[in-house]
Amino acid sequence: MLLSVVAWSDGSLTEIRVRHCSNRSLSLVAERCPNLQVLSIKSSPHVTDEVIAKIASGCPNLRELDISYCYEISHESMALIGRHCLKLQVFRRNLMNWLDPSQHVGIVPGEYLDACPQDGDADATAIGKFMPHLLHLELRFSKLTAEGLVLISEGCSDLEYLDLSGCANVTSRDIANAASSLKNLKTMKKPNFYIPRSVFHTERYGHWRLYDERFQTDVFRI
Repeated sequence: MLLSVVAWSDGSLTEIRVRHCSNRSLSLVAERCPNLQVLSIKSSPHVTDEVIAKIASGCPNLRELDISYCYEISHESMALIGRHCLKLQVFRRNLMNWLDPSQHVGIVPGEYLDACPQDGDADATAIGKFMPHLLHLELRFSKLTAEGLVLISEGCSDLEYLDLSGCANVTSRDIANAASSLKNLKTMKKPNFYIPRSVFHTERYGHWRLYDERFQTDVFRI
């Protein structure tokens, strides 16, 4: 469906929100959607750095990007996006709850859970160095440490919203130090490991029941 919509739009799409999309469909987006401002491809396990490099060069007007639960996309892609998409203000790189993976059993493929990115500081380095204009950043269950958080707070000084829910490798002191550097910060979601599991209800990941479908379309906007 995404292929058809992109072809029909004749380059006029400004917003795309899909799940379980492919490199092939995103390659067409990169070629034919130069005016794209919002791209959400969360839960697309087969999307790789190769096609994100094409998005970075082909869609320079991106203001919002969501690559949550896309574990084949690395920090190298984030750096490319930051270099080419200078208007980027909203970035989401949320991971699944690796602290209690039992809640995903029977819903998310086990091999995908095992592929969770391990180097949160590499992500943080790319974000802090190449995305200086961010206003909204989500890094739920990232494995970044205090070092990575410092890089973000120093490099993304305009942040107004920062979500660190589930980030087990940073302390309350680390977070307080980072917040003190972010003068425009309005909302900070901190790790809270006493939250009942019901808050992270498995329905959030219920779309994985459609894992065998190529992708699930939410929104296309012209």
